[in-house]
Amino acid sequence: MKRFLLFLVFLLSFFNNCFSQEGYKCYPTNWWVGMKWNKVQVMIHGDAIANAAGGFTINYPGVKLEKVNKVENVNYVFLDLNIAATAKPGILKIKVNKAASSFDISFALKARRNGNGKNYAQGVTSKDFMYLILPDRFSNGDESNDRVPGMKDQSLRRDTVYNRHGGDLVGIQNHLDYLQSLGVTALWLNPVLENDMPERTEHGYAFTDHYKIDPRLGGEKAYQDLIDAVHAKGMKIIQDAVYNHVGLYHFTVQDMPMKDWLHQWPAYTNTNFKDQTLFDPYGSTLEKKIMADGWFTKQMPDLNQYNPYVANFLIQHALWTVEEFGIDGWRIDTYAYNDLAFMNRCNKALVDEYPNITMFGETWVHGVPNQSYLVQNNYTIPFKSNLQASTDFQTLWAIMDAMTKDFGWDDGVNKLYTTLAQDFVYKDPTRQVVFLDNHDMARFFSVVNEDVNKYKSALTWLLTCRGIPQMYYGDEFATTGTTSPNDGYVRLDFPGGWPGDKANKFSIAGRTQKDQEIFQHLATLANYRKTSGALTTGRFMQFTPQDGVYVYFRYNAGQTVMVIMNTAKEKRSIRLKRFEERTTGFSRMKNIFSGDITGLQDIDLDTYESRVYELLK
Repeated sequence: MKRFLLFLVFLLSFFNNCFSQEGYKCYPTNWWVGMKWNKVQVMIHGDAIANAAGGFTINYPGVKLEKVNKVENVNYVFLDLNIAATAKPGILKIKVNKAASSFDISFALKARRNGNGKNYAQGVTSKDFMYLILPDRFSNGDESNDRVPGMKDQSLRRDTVYNRHGGDLVGIQNHLDYLQSLGVTALWLNPVLENDMPERTEHGYAFTDHYKIDPRLGGEKAYQDLIDAVHAKGMKIIQDAVYNHVGLYHFTVQDMPMKDWLHQWPAYTNTNFKDQTLFDPYGSTLEKKIMADGWFTKQMPDLNQYNPYVANFLIQHALWTVEEFGIDGWRIDTYAYNDLAFMNRCNKALVDEYPNITMFGETWVHGVPNQSYLVQNNYTIPFKSNLQASTDFQTLWAIMDAMTKDFGWDDGVNKLYTTLAQDFVYKDPTRQVVFLDNHDMARFFSVVNEDVNKYKSALTWLLTCRGIPQMYYGDEFATTGTTSPNDGYVRLDFPGGWPGDKANKFSIAGRTQKDQEIFQHLATLANYRKTSGALTTGRFMQFTPQDGVYVYFRYNAGQTVMVIMNTAKEKRSIRLKRFEERTTGFSRMKNIFSGDITGLQDIDLDTYESRVYELLK
């Protein structure tokens, strides 16, 4: 009996997803009953699959094969399935009728996760504090997957930033308690999908199979285990989506279904990176096309999202991922380079299926109008984006100016004030993701020339400004690094993430005095923020900067928090009478870092020092 049960478990796992004895593969690999997206286009890939003379048949209650789509490449066929609400979970057989023989392709129809999207796919809000991790560089929890036989990139050298280092998903899971102690409530991971490219695969942005979690990170089981562990701790997880391009070795590039699967040009054409062409009323049509349809690099071919087969492939993969793994939301890479009408379709499909899910797009542009064009905004213009939010590069440039430029009419901290004053363009600015650096940029501690006061002030701003704060791994102890000569230098290993590391900065004992000062500053504010209604959902009021001093308030009916930042090169005395509009009714104030409570009184601040006070009656 025991042997029979083991055999039954084996069969169920064997037929869990698409499979046939002929070696053909289906994309998506399976689907679910009870989904709103019930018209599923299944791409079958395999040797001359379209040449099945007798065609394809399905005999499964509640599932109708509506159309068989044959395309230019006979190695592909696209089947349009209609899955009725009456369909039950089980193994659907796609019968392939060849002239001399026939065979079945098994395609699983699964039951949905408990809650049908109501107790997962919860998104991130202004109550969250996100932590960005490059998995290959954070922690190596399973050395057995450092190299995977058969994969093109067999590098494993920690003495160079150009190769893989061996970090993985188990390594992240091992340090969830550490992240919670820091005040983190959500993780955003750089891409986890298979990147079977010959080199520079540590970053993950060149997919080669959408339906495989990279085995060097631990594969599907390690990913699911991590997500379950994150959710068990009341935290959330955001996956990195790349719709714009794939890796050169993606199976649909090496064996294209049709010529226009990719954006094709007479000669190689790189994107011009000019986002202005998307909305320029005087712009060139050709330059707009180059922006949107040009390739990101020669190693990352540009997907043609105008092609309905490509669009279905990408949208269905996004839905599949949420249901398969139970992720909470998406960060969308290179948002401006996608077909924006396609992105609206994809975003809508996700929200229709998962009402609480959130999406924020990478908008590496300059100018509030440029950025706001790509998200839900208050403009009356022909194109209306439904993207909820973006990575807020405009406030990033502004806090950089505040920390590195002298105070002036529109320079220094006035740039930050002016940028936030333009929030009226956004439908909901509290959804904007604020940050100081990421995997593509110089570490902020290097940007401010390793000035601890400037860095602590920037961290204070990060956790008290409107929006959703996001930090990059290692920023909690002021990691340094610039993108010159290579972006790998901002992707250094987390000390202590590998056996034998000289220092282990996951523990207090492994940190220097400076490390601990920064860590404690951040953790104190982040954990205070968790229970502060004023900082997470309260209103925002800023006062015009004077003499380099910037003061703003976060407040609601039950709490008022005052933030004071001195960006001048000299000490400043701040007279609170100027801020009576928000301080009236309060007689005391509590420094949230020291815990000291004093009367409401004027304050002296050192150069580039900042303070956070909760006002008390």
